[in-house]
Amino acid sequence: MAILEQLKQKLSQQLAIIYNDVELNTDYAELAERLITTMALDNNATPPVPFANHWSEQDVVMITYGDSIIDHQYKPLENLQHFIDSYLGQTINSIHVLPFFPYSSDDGFSVIDYSSVNESLGDWQDISQLAESKKVMADLVINHCSSRSAWFDNFIKGEGQGCDYFFTASPEDDLSLVVRPRTSPLLRTVQTANGEQHVWCTFSHDQVDLDFRNPEVLLQFVSIIRQYLDAGISIFRLDAVAFLWKEVGSKSINLVQTHEVIRLLRTLVEHARNDAIIITETNIPNTQNLTYFGNANEAHCIYNFSLPPLLINTLITGDCLYLKRWLMSMPPAQNGTTYFNFIASHDGIGLRPAEGLLTDQEISTLINTMKQFGGRISWRTSESGEQKAYEMNITLFDALQGTTNGPDKWGMARFICAHAIMLGLEGIPGIYIHSLLATTNDYEKLKNTHHNRAINRHRWQYPELKDKLADGNSHHHKVLNQLLALIDLRKQQAAFHPNATQFTLHLGLQLFGFWRQSIDRKQSIFCISNISDQSVQLPLSELNLVLTERWRELITDTELAALTDTMTLSPYQTVWLSNV
Repeated sequence: MAILEQLKQKLSQQLAIIYNDVELNTDYAELAERLITTMALDNNATPPVPFANHWSEQDVVMITYGDSIIDHQYKPLENLQHFIDSYLGQTINSIHVLPFFPYSSDDGFSVIDYSSVNESLGDWQDISQLAESKKVMADLVINHCSSRSAWFDNFIKGEGQGCDYFFTASPEDDLSLVVRPRTSPLLRTVQTANGEQHVWCTFSHDQVDLDFRNPEVLLQFVSIIRQYLDAGISIFRLDAVAFLWKEVGSKSINLVQTHEVIRLLRTLVEHARNDAIIITETNIPNTQNLTYFGNANEAHCIYNFSLPPLLINTLITGDCLYLKRWLMSMPPAQNGTTYFNFIASHDGIGLRPAEGLLTDQEISTLINTMKQFGGRISWRTSESGEQKAYEMNITLFDALQGTTNGPDKWGMARFICAHAIMLGLEGIPGIYIHSLLATTNDYEKLKNTHHNRAINRHRWQYPELKDKLADGNSHHHKVLNQLLALIDLRKQQAAFHPNATQFTLHLGLQLFGFWRQSIDRKQSIFCISNISDQSVQLPLSELNLVLTERWRELITDTELAALTDTMTLSPYQTVWLSNV
């Protein structure tokens, strides 16, 4: 059977699941053909290899806004390219450029035009140039768009493209079950040519939710994906995708149709470019998040949202109990899927992914400690109408400046320890540019914008940043160099492949450890970190190191003389013990 015929049959089956309860004016086969045409696929398309891993230990992603570094002589995307070339070189091979489109709010996540690059940042040529030397991840802001978009203008006019793209409901509908990540009213009243409408707004009244019950919306986003592929983008981050499909009377999160839309997009993307990757951004409790792997047929990667709050909690309490419990419970990702690990991002440190993993008391202590370190707290409305902490807004460098007892002298060591742990874990590591640069809380931007997340979205003046990085005594210089050295070391270890075997070690509550083994079983690495502010003894005999092999501590490049010795780990020291 021809490639396109097989693809058409598969897409028709997926469309039948998505639109089972929707009355369409077309049949599934015809809609499948339109999707294939929109993605510009023909019989030369190569079907994806099942369960193929499109990543290795070489993959590390830097997360950044297009204008995290500014110099008024050059476009921000040109500054970003210069920074990457000058300071990162080949150490980091992938770049996530956060929404670089014209927008009206939420620092880019309220998109006015998906097909254009924000002129204040640069143009498509800048994105394509970046993609010539790095893998580029872009956001597909798929749940909602800006209320200032042409689509929404046409919705108000009642005519033209977009007039039927938005999800509406009635204030009389039972919406009590709807899961909300914000405290604003769910429905926005809008006067349109067709009368008063109540538009669904999951996040804010400037971010109006799209209605995927209309297949034209799906076709639009497939067209957008095609454009991004043509620009060299190979990694697609599906923003807030858990909320994509809505049903009055339901929670309107994680619905069956949402999962099937992701599977359908993966089907199309993989036929267009075999090594393209879909990552789902679903800031929800851990067990729900895991479902976005599907059966290795949905997201290639899922954000490991529970890692940031659990790891920060571990390092400020000096107790790894909750982190260890969580790691033991995490299923190994099947081939063709992996975790996307991060401990800081443009958003805050989410607390929903810690629900059921940390006790209420632990979360309360964590919140109070972050407040003590200058952080802010963002809130959401729970299903019962209660105000609950949704995320903590603070830079990672400030979040780790001390413990529950207050700031101390171990802040930098604690910060490096957090990254050493993440770099060793199963999955692909993502590092926020402000972690690489050890940026501190931006209170001025917070004051000017009145948005809590602005505290961790600093814009560096490039000349000032260059001076900081040239100063060998600055914490910015020290952190960048230490992190790049750790990344370079990580990339040399086959046992750090994102799908290499991982087991959790039991070494007490002050030592957090796990064992990685390369896919070919030739290399083993014991990753052990002292997560406390006291020196801790590590009896090597407890690790069962194979006596016939030579073992080396990779970070200090030291050979272990006797495998029955006891190592002393300084506060927040990490060791990577390898047999290769």
